[in-house]
Amino acid sequence: MDISSSNMISLNPTTNRKRLDHKQEAICIFGTGDFGRSLGMRLLKSGHPVVFGSRNPQNSTLLPSGAQVLTHADALKECKIIFLAVHRENYDFLLALSNLLDGKVLVDVSNNLRMNQYPESNAQYLSQLLPKAIVVKGFNTVSAWALQSGSLDANSQVFICSDDNKSKQQVMDIARCLGLTPLDQGSLLAAEEVENYPLQLFPMWRLPFIITAGLTVFFFLYCVLLKIIHPYVEKNENNSYKLMVSIPNTIFPVVSLILLGLVYLPGVIAAFLQLYRGTKYKRFPDWLDKWMLCRKQLGLVSFFYGFLHVFYSLIIPLRYSRYLKTARYIIAQTKKNSTSEMEMVWIWRSDAFYASGILGFSVFCLLGITSLSTVSNAMNWREFRFVQSKLGYVTVLLCTLHAALLGWNRFLMLSRYKWGLPPSYLLSMMIPCIVLALKLILIMPCVDRMVTRIRQGWERKEKCSGNLNI
Repeated sequence: MDISSSNMISLNPTTNRKRLDHKQEAICIFGTGDFGRSLGMRLLKSGHPVVFGSRNPQNSTLLPSGAQVLTHADALKECKIIFLAVHRENYDFLLALSNLLDGKVLVDVSNNLRMNQYPESNAQYLSQLLPKAIVVKGFNTVSAWALQSGSLDANSQVFICSDDNKSKQQVMDIARCLGLTPLDQGSLLAAEEVENYPLQLFPMWRLPFIITAGLTVFFFLYCVLLKIIHPYVEKNENNSYKLMVSIPNTIFPVVSLILLGLVYLPGVIAAFLQLYRGTKYKRFPDWLDKWMLCRKQLGLVSFFYGFLHVFYSLIIPLRYSRYLKTARYIIAQTKKNSTSEMEMVWIWRSDAFYASGILGFSVFCLLGITSLSTVSNAMNWREFRFVQSKLGYVTVLLCTLHAALLGWNRFLMLSRYKWGLPPSYLLSMMIPCIVLALKLILIMPCVDRMVTRIRQGWERKEKCSGNLNI
């Protein structure tokens, strides 16, 4: 059998090693602080020669072994790519080196103390200060600890921007060599946004935190009114002890169920909006876009509140107030010489209540686990969609059923409406019930078929008004 020489694989290890062992380009680092040292150590491990530029090369003793330490001027003569790991306030020393920086790639890794601290970004200021140098902004989203320890899971993305595409590509190649994921952010005009990114405090969590805090405060005041103030005014009872366990154990499941409904409500709203428009090629309103982007965060907060509800429920039998209430009931039954007969309806109701709660929280745990990036990356799109969408609605159904079984038929009793206000569990069921009702419409075959066609690219043709004159 004839084998083409172009398809043959060389089995000589020496030949292969010569092809792979090409010399890496030397990298210069200005700045011997934590970030500069960590970056130098990481570059050395990836095979790059590293040259540190320092004002006092003789006193630089903490630098990683294997790296050269030279003066700034001598270091520039050795390298074409320079990482500038110094603060903006110390850029002035570069003016004396402007001739040596002509045509060199200067990577600015600096961050400010607060957002929009200066009129322009540090990278743009550096470009104005050294017009002959090619400035690239990047590596400012990676911490020194992550570089040194190699724990890059949380900080694997590196934003890169520059006006020179060739230099930007060189820096991106270095990022890949370090095991990072470079993301091209365009020209140097994006440097301000890149510098502000590490200074943002939970940018995707802001709206979920506001919603959660608002709901928590509202239902805290609502429960205090119904469980403490109302008994004190009407019956002169002091129920202030409920502030520690009873009221939190009411707030947590109520807010958790509402947040869970808010996770899936924008999805059904978007589906009905696409049905109304007859196309998927029109943008959603801004408020709906922002809502859909924070669904993961809303779900995680909902899961956290549900987790707290489980733990608070476990200690209920251990409370002194519950023990005292049970003892008084037994004593009263003993004095009357009577016993309560077993009612099958209440037995089924209590068992169904606990079963729906356990199943709902178990599926909720599965949703939380699959939302982790390490788990979701191991799943294909169909598996992830099945868990987060199909099982998600099952979670909403089970948790709503759990709340409904808690109330049972007590929503029909006027005595339960203290001062005309409904119990908190009724309020918590409103949004989930709306979600389930809308989803029930969407899964009808005729509606589901239309939504699927629209999401596959079909568009409803608009009716033309008037006659066409040919």
